Amino acid sequence: MTRRFILCALALPGLALSACTASAPPAKPPLEGARIGGGFTLTDQNGQTVTERNFAGKYRIMYFGYTFCPDVCPTDVQAIGAAVKKLESSDPALAAKIVPVFVTVDPARDTPAVLKQFVSAFHPRMVGLTGTDDQIAKIKTEYAVYSSKGDASPGGGYLVNHSRQAYLMDPDGKPLALLPQEQGPDAVVTEIKRWAR
Repeated sequence: MTRRFILCALALPGLALSACTASAPPAKPPLEGARIGGGFTLTDQNGQTVTERNFAGKYRIMYFGYTFCPDVCPTDVQAIGAAVKKLESSDPALAAKIVPVFVTVDPARDTPAVLKQFVSAFHPRMVGLTGTDDQIAKIKTEYAVYSSKGDASPGGGYLVNHSRQAYLMDPDGKPLALLPQEQGPDAVVTEIKRWAR
């Protein structure tokens, strides 16, 4: 029996056995190589034209939803905003490299002014993006996002059915992982720290 094995065998019960073996190489990001993301031209909450190049060199959290969403979108965006705030406290250098982005799937109602009020409620650095129907259709295709307008109510309002995912993209705009925003801000922070440097 080698000395190393004896030391491992005598380790405290709470100590992970993996600490006594050669460390495994870090896992690859789960979305590495996926065909998610791409070029876009949209309008931000300040009425300025924004392309993917505006985010070059930054990690970005890409979330798709709409501001009139009665439940899921506000809850998810709140978790994302809170996660970035937690990172700003625990790891300011990493937080500074991350841009939370909210892309509407309802451009008819989500004007820049509406987006500005919405995103500013969750994080001061959150970017809200809207555009023409064609521009939104293009970015939805690039990011494999589904949405469909529901039937109008008697008052003229409507819901939008849409997929629910938040992508963590690397500084080159390549996908790294899906963020578990439905599990709350701590889970989002953990996943960001796993893949962002």
